[in-house]
Amino acid sequence: MTFPALLTWPILVVDIVLILTSIVLALFVLLHKSRGGGMSDLFGGGMQTGMSGSSVAERNLDRMTVAVGVVWLASIIGLLVLYKFFPEIGAF
Repeated sequence: MTFPALLTWPILVVDIVLILTSIVLALFVLLHKSRGGGMSDLFGGGMQTGMSGSSVAERNLDRMTVAVGVVWLASIIGLLVLYKFFPEIGAF
């Protein structure tokens, strides 16, 4: 069964956005300062335990993580809405 290209391209675009934001969100979460392990230790984050408070880089990473998380959540909700209004597309 074939579907018109106009009905499937929005779902494809939102799928790609969801995949990309999932990867970026996972990397951002792993880059945060941790109490042990994680990717932040790979890049020297484990050596800076003497600093108290959060640095400018950590605050910017927090903001970027929240922004990517909002886009990730919006893409999930967008997929739910698209599949609700076009249920025949999700029945492959």
